[in-house]
Amino acid sequence: MDSELQIGLVALGVVAVVGIIAYNKWQERKQRKHAERTFRSDHRDVLLDPQEPSENGVRERSEPQFGAGRGDGEEAPISAAPLGKGSGRHATPGVPEQVDTRVDCVIQIESIEPLDVQRLWTAQREALAELQRSVRWFGFDDSANVWRLLTAHSAGCFHWFCAAMQMVNRQGAITDQDFGLFSNGVQRVADQFLAVPANLPARVASLTAAAEIDRFCAGVDVQVGINIVSQNQPFAGTKVRALAEASGMIIGEDGAFHAQDEEGRVLFSLANLEPGLFAASEMRNLHTNGITLVIDVPLVAEGVTVFDRMMRQANQMAHSLDGKVVDDNRASFGPESVALIRSQIQHFQAQMDEAGVPAGSSLALRLFAA
Repeated sequence: MDSELQIGLVALGVVAVVGIIAYNKWQERKQRKHAERTFRSDHRDVLLDPQEPSENGVRERSEPQFGAGRGDGEEAPISAAPLGKGSGRHATPGVPEQVDTRVDCVIQIESIEPLDVQRLWTAQREALAELQRSVRWFGFDDSANVWRLLTAHSAGCFHWFCAAMQMVNRQGAITDQDFGLFSNGVQRVADQFLAVPANLPARVASLTAAAEIDRFCAGVDVQVGINIVSQNQPFAGTKVRALAEASGMIIGEDGAFHAQDEEGRVLFSLANLEPGLFAASEMRNLHTNGITLVIDVPLVAEGVTVFDRMMRQANQMAHSLDGKVVDDNRASFGPESVALIRSQIQHFQAQMDEAGVPAGSSLALRLFAA
């Protein structure tokens, strides 16, 4: 009797072990299928040969260096999915319109049961804590058939989520470590909620695409500077401030005055040519032998028009301050120099238009933000 019981127990143990092994094999196969899917884009390749004109006040980025992304608008109202009901979808709902697969590494995850946004937000913040890259999260609103940008204050429940890491900024392209932190972090978030990642990006394809975008951006990342230097006495800070504010410029926390368009976007800036920042509370005691006006070409639409306005501002201030308008080499600005810079701005912005990244566009603001 004992013998038969022991044999029965052994048989049950064998069946259990076989079942566990079979389940693990099934999970491995499912994850491998997801991992074999590649990261594709329907957009054209934006890699262009970089140009390097650097004369007469055009300041170029000497090597690929970039910045972070924007595109966060106000959060739209969120409709909570009813608890306990599936989404009814059998395919991914595409990518959010705020996402551009040329510059964003995208992973979507599907939760079988509706997942509360706040639970996901807390989990992703912990999982991606070491990643020093901009990551935006979206939730798919089934009732409105749209993606909602998520923030720390979002509410509601969704079946589909999308994580988008910006692959390029002024600090450069993502590294292999960045890709690993992102993909592994999102995978941990999915595992935590028994969700399934979809359309997993391929590491090599993502890193290659990021490097190509970075090279293109490095080739058009230029700033044009115009300097006004004193000919006799240093410029008084109070007079510099009065002239800047009379033209509509506003002093910012970055220590510079800014000319802005109607939507508050910076057109060009006025800064101290000497070490030290401008501060409203210090302008009364400040004296300087030079100031500089700068236009960041990739961030400004209609760059030639803005440059012409900046030149008028420089000439007016030079006249009022008894100064002289010069380039970075302290050479005077003549008509030929002005014409050369105008043509260079046109050239760089035409390259950006051709690549589908118009200067001053939301995508350009993301790629070239400081």
